[in-house]
Amino acid sequence: MLHIYRQITALNRCAPVVIAQKRENTQRFPFEAVRIVPKPPTHFLRRFWFRQLRDVPWQISHTELRALLNVLRKTDARLLHVYFGHIAVHLLPLIRAWKKPSIVSFHGADVMVDMNKPAYRDATQQMLDAVKLVLVRSESLRRAVADLGCDLKKIEVQRTGIPVDEFPFRERSLPGNGEWRLAQAGRLIEKKGLPVTLRAFALFQRQHPNATLTIAGEGPMLDQLHKLARELNIEGRVSFTGFVSPEQLRDIYYRSHIFLHPSQTGHDGNQEGIPNSMLEAMATGLPVFATQHGGIPEAIEHGVSGVLVPERDYEGLAGVLLNAAQDFDLLSRIARSGAEVVRKNFDLYTQARRLEDIYLRLIGSGA
Repeated sequence: MLHIYRQITALNRCAPVVIAQKRENTQRFPFEAVRIVPKPPTHFLRRFWFRQLRDVPWQISHTELRALLNVLRKTDARLLHVYFGHIAVHLLPLIRAWKKPSIVSFHGADVMVDMNKPAYRDATQQMLDAVKLVLVRSESLRRAVADLGCDLKKIEVQRTGIPVDEFPFRERSLPGNGEWRLAQAGRLIEKKGLPVTLRAFALFQRQHPNATLTIAGEGPMLDQLHKLARELNIEGRVSFTGFVSPEQLRDIYYRSHIFLHPSQTGHDGNQEGIPNSMLEAMATGLPVFATQHGGIPEAIEHGVSGVLVPERDYEGLAGVLLNAAQDFDLLSRIARSGAEVVRKNFDLYTQARRLEDIYLRLIGSGA
């Protein structure tokens, strides 16, 4: 994931070594210190046994445990940082066997999914007891992890930063002939609220027929979203770009007037932390219209650095969009305020220095 790659490569005082099951996209993510511990031939059967037959989270085998411990010894690792809570559950035998400090990061989806199942919740609680520190992207995730039974003293907020210098602020101009350009970017999955985006845009487009909507990203909901766009008679005004490079996405930000991110809690409990695409859009000076969901209110103060509506309220979203189209001064104000919030609180290099402080503190304490 891009946000993890950014964080790893921004470190200066610590030398990260990445352990992964496979390597992909080496040109897009150049990094030398990668050690591959592939899935064993029995991985599928083992996962089927745990998840389908026993309905418990699978954990690594003795063979995988030995291989991982061997990598940690050979690289003289001083600390283990596991990205994503559900991955840490799979690695619980490693966390227990390795005597040096372990950290786990929670990012959103890995907090509530399957937590209604006692076996999954119990395994997560065991993992939280075993690690030395838990990092979360937002205060909302801190509360969610605490609700799982984690000691509050063990949880720290570690923001995911963006390289703000790569997203310089640009003032937008009032569109001519009502040619409003709206955009959203992210995985095409339930928690991104994309049907809300389409329905709100359909209402907006009735009064601004020259408006367009660009949705950048790929995911399992693509066919469903195409169908909804046809039903709403807006398919000619909506562009689904599929996957785009960071450079192409930045161009979309600069061509747009408004960014939408009406996140919602998925039926499986999946929630957002603070969406990176939203932070990038804010940094460029793109005013954001989002929802009172997850960690979003920690980045956006309603009416000051963005606009927030309740989850799943497409009529409310359309209403604030239509009002904003009549008040370009408001859009300009929240654009400038939003960009300042990102530069102050979500700078990648500031956050990376703080993460290194955490690493060095744990290493030095011998915790």
